[in-house]
Amino acid sequence: MPLRIHFTMEDLARTRVADGPAPCIELSTAARQLQERTQPERLGAWRHRTLSALQPASRMVLALMPSRGRITDFLSGANAATPAELIEQVRATPRSRVRASLENTARHQPLPSWARRLPDDPLLLRQLCDSLEHVAGHALVPHWREVEALTAADAAVRSRQLLGGGVEALLARLNPRRVRWRAPVLEIATVSGLDADVHLAGQGMLLQPSVFAVEAPIVNLDAVPQPVLTYPVARLQEGAAMPLFPALPSGGRRESPPAVDVVGSLLGRTRAAVLGAIAGHPGCSTRQLAALVGISVASASEHATTLRNAGLIATHRDRQTAAHVATPTGVAVLDASSGRR
Repeated sequence: MPLRIHFTMEDLARTRVADGPAPCIELSTAARQLQERTQPERLGAWRHRTLSALQPASRMVLALMPSRGRITDFLSGANAATPAELIEQVRATPRSRVRASLENTARHQPLPSWARRLPDDPLLLRQLCDSLEHVAGHALVPHWREVEALTAADAAVRSRQLLGGGVEALLARLNPRRVRWRAPVLEIATVSGLDADVHLAGQGMLLQPSVFAVEAPIVNLDAVPQPVLTYPVARLQEGAAMPLFPALPSGGRRESPPAVDVVGSLLGRTRAAVLGAIAGHPGCSTRQLAALVGISVASASEHATTLRNAGLIATHRDRQTAAHVATPTGVAVLDASSGRR
């Protein structure tokens, strides 16, 4: 049986889509994915590279972020906007919250023996935070731009669903494989198989797109100021599974394409304007793109196809409408052409 979340009219009015990725969710789900063998097509290469780079101390983090069960709360700073901010928030966690978080986790699952010493052992806690930063530095930080781009594209898809059919249409198409809208109840098939009825009581829900929550939705009913439903970004629900996060060049950073080669051979004036319009208006449709650049819809579609084939944009489809978003490579091309690093 699924988890059943009951909505009132107030709940529907207060339900919204997050305006960006949540570092705490991406890092915790990435940690889970490192301990799984699922989704080999999408995550296999990333998983192998990341695990090969991690030091043995990273096991401390994985022990408190297991592939199944609860993740210890204090390791996820709910208000962080970037991975770096998340690490800073965790390092600044008061000892009282560390203790309460560990006690709450221990009520549901066993903890490593060393974990109970964390509130009273500053050196051990610092070691855990260093390990968390180490895991984030290999599993998440190098791919943060891709995470932001995929989340922006998802936001465009959800905005069109919301405009076309309201919140109920948005809920119905959020994750058709595991989330079903039977007004006024949202049925969610969780990995744990949780069977319960939950009444939001006017709080509504925050709908949080995620890249590392590849398939199954995640529900946090205790989140403040409102419960959170994490779902896979639209790209992960389209067609055949494609690898996420291609290998980085040596040194761990993506190299910007050479300005002369890329801009000179690929981008004419109109195509450069199309790429610039997509970068400035992520999630725009082909019709909107044509209006932004001042060209026909057919021409906008042709230029978008060329840019997509070159890996400079990604296009996500929702029924008959396409949403275009610049890839990190496309942004690098624009930066190179303008002289920015």
